Amino acid sequence: MENFAVIDLGSNSCRMTVTQIHDDGGYTVTHRLKEMVRLSENENATELPTLQPAAIERTIAALKSFKTVYDQLPNLTLKALATAATRKATNQKKFLKQVKTELGLDIEVIPGTTEAYYDYLGVVNTLPTTNCVMMDTGGGSCELVLMVNGQAKHLVSLPIGAVSLSEKFQLDGAVPANALFKAMTFVDKLFNSVWWLRNGLNLPLVCLGGSNRTLAKINRRQNNFLDFEDIHGYRLKDTAIYKTFDAVLTQDAEGRAKIPGLAKDRADIIVGGMVPAITLMRYLDSDRMIFSQNGLREGVLFEHLTALAEQNSKVSE
Repeated sequence: MENFAVIDLGSNSCRMTVTQIHDDGGYTVTHRLKEMVRLSENENATELPTLQPAAIERTIAALKSFKTVYDQLPNLTLKALATAATRKATNQKKFLKQVKTELGLDIEVIPGTTEAYYDYLGVVNTLPTTNCVMMDTGGGSCELVLMVNGQAKHLVSLPIGAVSLSEKFQLDGAVPANALFKAMTFVDKLFNSVWWLRNGLNLPLVCLGGSNRTLAKINRRQNNFLDFEDIHGYRLKDTAIYKTFDAVLTQDAEGRAKIPGLAKDRADIIVGGMVPAITLMRYLDSDRMIFSQNGLREGVLFEHLTALAEQNSKVSE
């Protein structure tokens, strides 16, 4: 039996999933931990992208809390990955060295395309979808994958996310019409730069990331689902999506914090977080979203399980 832990250090949150892999190849998820660290907060306040001291302090505190859990696990395999905020930071090496010094933890900074591929693995292994456009909106980046016949035909990572868009266009409080227009125009132009994206016209969107999942959670709360957070495989029509976005837009941050299904710590970044999905839905003339609870961490797990299966196959030959 192996304990396989994956830490996903994103721009907004830091998450860890621990999975027990049994000797027969089966597996059981034993821990799902999350801390909102806002690592990318004010990262672009200086001339060059720089992780700020307060954000680093919050992140290291979160990693230390995870360490108290994984240190207790026998036969541990630990993989720690960092994405957009760390990827673009000019003080990346200093930050990683500080983590190594204080926790003895090595963090691998992965390219955006690798992040997108892990998202694809997490989705294709757990949802019955073969043709779609996948979107993972994080705090500082947005990964897009065109899935054709179950294969990742094209993938890209764009430098837009819930935190970065909210800060760039001041979408944190009450949202003026001109600010929303500027944000959606900015995102639309980015989508226009991805030549293969039009090949996804009319396909469903499979959405990952906390901001996108919030769309599903708000809807499930409104419809009195017993477990409103169980959104894996949940589907929503475009009319329901636009209605939810409209309801979010009518409130300032304080009002958004009171919307059932919307986490209070997302209230100031949720408009920026939803803008990419809403814009892409209109861009592709898509009429539905399918939500995935699984993404990067699950993709890393499936990659590991495949490697173990190949190892065992060679041994038995």
